[in-house]
Amino acid sequence: MKTYTTDSLQQAHNRALLSDSIYMKSEFVSSVPPLQLDIEAMPELSADDVTLFEALQIDAARTAITAVASLSQLNEVDHMGGGLDMIPPLLLTLSLVDRVKRDFTIENAHTSIGYYSALAALGFIDRDRVVDTFRRGLDIPGHVSWVPGGTQLNGGRLGVMIPAAVGQALGKVAAYGPDAWVLCHCGDAGWIAGHALNGFHAATLHHAPVTFIMHRNGIQLSGTTEQLTATDPRPILEALGVQVLETRSIYDVAALWQALREARSLARNGIPSMIIPTGHPDVPLADVGDRFGISRELAAFAERNAVSLDTPVWLPGCLMSYRDLPSMLECLFFVNGLPGGKAHHDGHMKGRDLDAVLANPMLQLSDAQADALARWRALPPVAVTTTARPAPGSENLDLPADVLAAAAAGLPLPGAKWTSPRAGVSKAYEAIAKACPDSFFLLDCDLAPSTKVAAAQKLLAPDHKFQLSIEEQLATIMANGLACSTPDPKLIVFATFSAFFEGIAREGFEMWRYQRNLNGANEGLNVTFHLSHVGACTGRDHFSGWSLDWINLAIGYLPYLDRFYAPADARAAFAAICDLARRYGAHIIGIPRDNLPILAGPDGTTPAFDPLAPLPATTLLRQNAGARKALLGFGASAFVAADAADAALAVGLPADAYAINTLPLPPEFLPELFARYPDGIVTIEDGLVGTPGTALRGFASLVAGAAYASPTPPPLAHLGITDPRIAPSDGHLELWKYFSIDAPAALAALRQL
Repeated sequence: MKTYTTDSLQQAHNRALLSDSIYMKSEFVSSVPPLQLDIEAMPELSADDVTLFEALQIDAARTAITAVASLSQLNEVDHMGGGLDMIPPLLLTLSLVDRVKRDFTIENAHTSIGYYSALAALGFIDRDRVVDTFRRGLDIPGHVSWVPGGTQLNGGRLGVMIPAAVGQALGKVAAYGPDAWVLCHCGDAGWIAGHALNGFHAATLHHAPVTFIMHRNGIQLSGTTEQLTATDPRPILEALGVQVLETRSIYDVAALWQALREARSLARNGIPSMIIPTGHPDVPLADVGDRFGISRELAAFAERNAVSLDTPVWLPGCLMSYRDLPSMLECLFFVNGLPGGKAHHDGHMKGRDLDAVLANPMLQLSDAQADALARWRALPPVAVTTTARPAPGSENLDLPADVLAAAAAGLPLPGAKWTSPRAGVSKAYEAIAKACPDSFFLLDCDLAPSTKVAAAQKLLAPDHKFQLSIEEQLATIMANGLACSTPDPKLIVFATFSAFFEGIAREGFEMWRYQRNLNGANEGLNVTFHLSHVGACTGRDHFSGWSLDWINLAIGYLPYLDRFYAPADARAAFAAICDLARRYGAHIIGIPRDNLPILAGPDGTTPAFDPLAPLPATTLLRQNAGARKALLGFGASAFVAADAADAALAVGLPADAYAINTLPLPPEFLPELFARYPDGIVTIEDGLVGTPGTALRGFASLVAGAAYASPTPPPLAHLGITDPRIAPSDGHLELWKYFSIDAPAALAALRQL
């Protein structure tokens, strides 16, 4: 039965969307006025510098407000309040980074309109494009995403960018030494997330040259920060080893400059820091009006809400809705518990008069500011090139054949004692560490002896290996940050048990869903997530369904992957690791714990896998004359397919057997298979395949889906785990037999097709 899908239509839509984009290219050259400040050489900002930055703040704020007003025509809102408070410190950050040795990212990524507007003020992107297409297309989406001049670490969930920035900083310090520096803007909510706290700990543990800038505006989504957490971040950060640098405000660029100078000095010495604006306590309300030149507007607002101008208030060092009146005043009153206070976490322009908002005093350029802006924009422009990450599958590490051959020479041959595929893992990673020590980064959570990365770990320099105790989620996110540290070819591996990837460490995979390349595609980063102890091959631990979902997990991320590897023996594992090192992109590899046979090809003696050749997607293990049925063994279960084919031949039922080594499969493989074996196909896998009542899953679902779309689908049978709730505590062969993942069950399935 043929099935209808809309993939071709979606691909046409993708092409149209990309063709309408200005910035989603493999490379984009921006022509911008120069604004690179040397923080180590400049003890303070000059009066002219401050005037220029204030002018840029106003210019960017007007763009942000105008963009959200345009969005309001669709009856949409945005996080304009936080976006506006992002602008002043972000402009200073953008003057410090060179996007090579020094870079930045943003944790509170819902503040994106401030990010885009700041980049527009500096000339990296077009102001009209921001105004007309913010949250309405591909170029200027609703969260922080990679555009020319911006950060390639795209923001998603709160807190995630903190450990990602740590990983990026550690990759840079390995490449550039003390010149490395990463600045990360964050909110006063996301810092308390568990993975964020882990990130602070890792920054201290591994001496990351990273500076966090907290936007402490006191407002979260459903209330004030004081109402929701009532937690002072300073003692917690200090206990984690992050040095706290206090400043009165981060919208006062002259004051922020001094804090940044101290942070830069700390970063040079491998000391992470957090700049926290304390604000001004017990300020008479009238003084706030004087400070910002809005005394008349403040007096009128206070009078409407029956609040005396003598009332002492806390003036936050980061003001939500900064420069937007009356929203800024409503936020100020809100954090101080005064009548008339409103939160503007979800700031908007619905029902508001744009001209009236833009006419407020805080959005007007003085003559000096206008002159400073005009002089700066008249400077000879400089060209800044933003280049996309390489395409998945493109050339990565060039591995010397002689080193690999020497390592592969010790791998077992068919007929040898059964061996864990982890033996191939150890030899492959060790060989790569010997050959490419400066390009290999390894993250471990106290499991190197079990995952078999210990031999490689011993060969790597301290700044290329990171021990993270049992912080698995942190490790995945740090690995993603490392991938964005330099454009050089590299192998970044985080290895732990599959069970932890399926649960604790899932966020590392999730980051791939929102890591947009400059070419417009959300895709995985140049990282290998090594899932050890996959499936029921977990020794004699009591069976509890630990890592039975590894195949489904990887299939769920296939759109973001270059390849998913499921090697069937030690030789295949060696080949898989060498293959993924040669290829750029996101990789998942699943390695069984327990011993498996070394597979032979159809002649029964030649090894099925050449460890020095790229691992093919599929390998023919048995080929029998007259075969009209086939067995497909996924990963470790490939030997079951081969044994079942031998057993079937012995009873006069010729069948061929294949090992499925990688996904995605070549598009022609399954259709050709269906034509070659019209009497049926049996799939075998060590994972959850489900039932009709719970839906077909795993590799079985890929085959069944392709068969459903075939004009002449063959009969199918699927061996795997259908009910993971009850099982004996036994070795993997006993468990496989319990779940009918063995040659007798496969032979029975062949007969019943």
